[in-house]
Amino acid sequence: MAIPTPVARITRFEKMGYGMFIHWGLYAQLGQGEWVQHLRKIPMDEYAQLKEKFTAEDFDGRKIAQIAKAAGMKYITLTSRHHDGFSLYDTKGLSDHDAPHSPAGRDLVAELIEGCRTEGIAPHFYHTTLDWYQPSFEEDFDAYLDYLNQSIEVLCTSYGEIGGLWFDGNWSKPDADWKENRLYSMIRKYQPEAMIVNNTGLHSLGHIGHPEIDSVTFEQGRPSPMDREGMEKYVATEMCQTMNRHWGIGAEDFNYTSPPGIIENLCSCRKVGANYLLNVGPTAAGKIPDYEAAALSRVGEWIATHPEAIYDAKPSKIKGTGADFALETDDCVYLFIHNLGAIGDANVTVGGGGVGPRGFTNFDRPVASVRWIDNEEELRFAHESDLLCIEATGYPYGVDRVVRVAEVK
Repeated sequence: MAIPTPVARITRFEKMGYGMFIHWGLYAQLGQGEWVQHLRKIPMDEYAQLKEKFTAEDFDGRKIAQIAKAAGMKYITLTSRHHDGFSLYDTKGLSDHDAPHSPAGRDLVAELIEGCRTEGIAPHFYHTTLDWYQPSFEEDFDAYLDYLNQSIEVLCTSYGEIGGLWFDGNWSKPDADWKENRLYSMIRKYQPEAMIVNNTGLHSLGHIGHPEIDSVTFEQGRPSPMDREGMEKYVATEMCQTMNRHWGIGAEDFNYTSPPGIIENLCSCRKVGANYLLNVGPTAAGKIPDYEAAALSRVGEWIATHPEAIYDAKPSKIKGTGADFALETDDCVYLFIHNLGAIGDANVTVGGGGVGPRGFTNFDRPVASVRWIDNEEELRFAHESDLLCIEATGYPYGVDRVVRVAEVK
């Protein structure tokens, strides 16, 4: 059976490859993650008073977009409203539980969009469908859905073209009629080129759901290849992941992913053609923490050595051994080599294993040359039938790229 051709917005999305997720709201002031109100059973009227201290004094949409750009990220997905019901945008009179009615006194979504457009980053918006603040969510669900749709209409009509809308919360009422046809048709009316994503949660990784959905999600779990044969529509894949164990900032969470971990996760996503949406949790005042910004910048330097291999290349039938894999374009194959050792004086060099032959099967293209992209070193190779074997040389002392990329022409 045939694989459907992706529409233009999905093709653009897949070529972006790597994005920044931002979870930020009132909960950042408590520094215990984005579910703190619910998990700590804080009365909503008490929790909502955090709005009176929400200054956003360090929030800088341009600076955030610059951090994303330096990281090699092509889009930002911001929590315009999370489950606590507080909106970072001007809800145009729908509620006073929003940033313009706080001491911040500003539409923070508008500021981020301006920064994104200045830096060439595509703005996307997370929006909860679950709401702990609105009584109608439990008491009059039809009225709540009216409020939700009107909120999304504000996002769709107030800021020009946006890259996508990322919903989360339908899993909270699995038997309810969420009237998704109504919501998605409204989005298509105002934002026909926007990606529509609805997160299926930790327990339904890769589930497609409604036919209007443009990408499935893998929350905190590496994505598996999608079998698109016979599907009515080509659907993209995206993994969203935290840098620690919380989406919103956790002041006592020291368990952060390192740059090597980010690189490996990015590679595992691109191996199967998935995007990688990596989260940061800004401070109460709206600044991306120093460690997160620094780690992202370091990964951006790794991407900058071979951007075409990350953004342009697609999954390949060529198979490596172990963690090694291949991606390809029309005129080139990229080999992603893991667990490569270093070479150098035995008195200072550690991790010297992993050097030597690496094999790839299903390689039926002609081969003219193989080289490391980072230093342009030509590699010895043997190619017979559909088997390619390269002689993977080790890192020079002082170099370790975690995953090293070879270009085959």
